Amino acid sequence: MSNYQLGLEFAKQQDQQDVLASYRQRFHIPKNSNGNELIYMTGNSLGLQPKSTKDYINQELEDWAKLGVEGHLEAKHPWLPYHEFLTENMAKVVGAKPLEVVVMNTLTANLHLMMVSFYQPTEKRYKILIEADAFPSDKYAVESQLRHHGFDAEEGLILWKARKVEELANYDDLEDILKKQGDDITLIMIGGVNYYTGQFFDLKRITQLGHKYGCMVGFDCAHGAGNVELNLHDSGADFAVWCTYKYLNSGPGSLGGCFVHERHANNKNLNRFAGWWSHKKETRFKMRDEFDQLPGAEGWQLSNPPILSMAAIRASLDIFAEVGMEKLTEKSKKLTGYFEFLLKELGEDIIKIITPSNPDERGCQLSIQVKNADKSLHTKLTEAGVISDWREPDVIRCAPVPLYNSFQDVYHLVEKLKAILND
Repeated sequence: MSNYQLGLEFAKQQDQQDVLASYRQRFHIPKNSNGNELIYMTGNSLGLQPKSTKDYINQELEDWAKLGVEGHLEAKHPWLPYHEFLTENMAKVVGAKPLEVVVMNTLTANLHLMMVSFYQPTEKRYKILIEADAFPSDKYAVESQLRHHGFDAEEGLILWKARKVEELANYDDLEDILKKQGDDITLIMIGGVNYYTGQFFDLKRITQLGHKYGCMVGFDCAHGAGNVELNLHDSGADFAVWCTYKYLNSGPGSLGGCFVHERHANNKNLNRFAGWWSHKKETRFKMRDEFDQLPGAEGWQLSNPPILSMAAIRASLDIFAEVGMEKLTEKSKKLTGYFEFLLKELGEDIIKIITPSNPDERGCQLSIQVKNADKSLHTKLTEAGVISDWREPDVIRCAPVPLYNSFQDVYHLVEKLKAILND
């Protein structure tokens, strides 16, 4: 969509025509001390709470109160197979087969579990490639894996850097790295959507390139799941991990998700850590049997899952199942495009958007640099009723989330930013 217009009336008109507009009413929108709704633009950090979440959790609390341990089999949604209630809808969100997806643990814990299996270094081939501006936890995790295997973390880590005076990573540079050092690299682990710039990487292209040089390829999709169409199965990636508390609105610190491509589904020779929840379901409770691996992503589970956290995830995934990622991303592109249009009207000598301008190379997040600004600008925005996100050294991240943000949210945000800059 390129026929954007200035003025509040255009924003109102777009909201009236928005087929997803009613979903905003199904979320709790934070308010200020006067009871007025804040402009919430940090779904990239913590998604808002669906109003249905409380009922989903209360159902499990009531069943626990009434049934005690019998809730594992007799609850309205029995706890024993509870994670299975999430699998199909989560698979649709990330573009995978149900066999390839499981909800378990938290993000970095899952990343470590995946590297137990897919980071198998040798004396000659042990290096790990990540993007230079990866989320810090990813960098810490891969560095610790290098040290765990007895390698020097600095020497074993290869960084895919943006070119000088550029913010975005370039695929030609990635190919050059692999041409020169591909025989030394055993794992490529990239953030599917970069947390800082908002760049949505071409997962299939990276996977094909990595496999061409004999590397395992995985992605941290924390900023992608529920935001963009990841198409994990078609990408061919060996594995992926993500959290559910950002765009998937499951609550602070909630469980993560894990993808393992189906070609690994029945490979019992893959090194992995194991626990009783990765044991075959039919014999799991015989207790004294030899370990019998579950096929698919479920085979990486360790423990029985926390039901209250999963109930919140189920509440959110039911909404995603209603809407579908296709409709969500369609609105997202319109809404983010409108945001970009209004920001550019402020003057590109004042505002620099470091997120890709191509809608297919980003999600809803725009990362903004304001000339001669420091964190005080973000503080003033917060005081003006805008909840956004500051990242050092000089970036404000804003994410108009299509499930609950409106065109009027975007309009009023930019008006408030304009007023602060004029002052």
